[in-house]
Amino acid sequence: MAGKTTGKSPRSGGHARRQRHAHTARRRAAKPRRWSAEVMRHSDALDLEHDIFKNGSPQEVAESLKRSATASRRRKGTPFQSAMSMLNFYINRAGRQLPAKRRAELQKAKQKLREVFGRA
Repeated sequence: MAGKTTGKSPRSGGHARRQRHAHTARRRAAKPRRWSAEVMRHSDALDLEHDIFKNGSPQEVAESLKRSATASRRRKGTPFQSAMSMLNFYINRAGRQLPAKRRAELQKAKQKLREVFGRA
């Protein structure tokens, strides 16, 4: 049985597979891990005040977002849409890492944002 084959192509062997995965792992390692942090820093829509989502009261967050959104010339939607979108983006991307107390404050900031834009 000298010419017996295993039914596997040379590419599907374990060694080739490990090489492909090693290459993919290297490629992944080169990517920034926190792409959402990059969006927060380099958003095309708004120039945000530093750490406004971390430290501000709901009213301060809403007023800051309004200032940023109305001053921006790079946004695609209305100032209200851009401001609300950025607030939702931060809340969603923070996920479970966001403490419940801060999440509640940012949810209140949504209502304050509607109020400062005259939409409440």
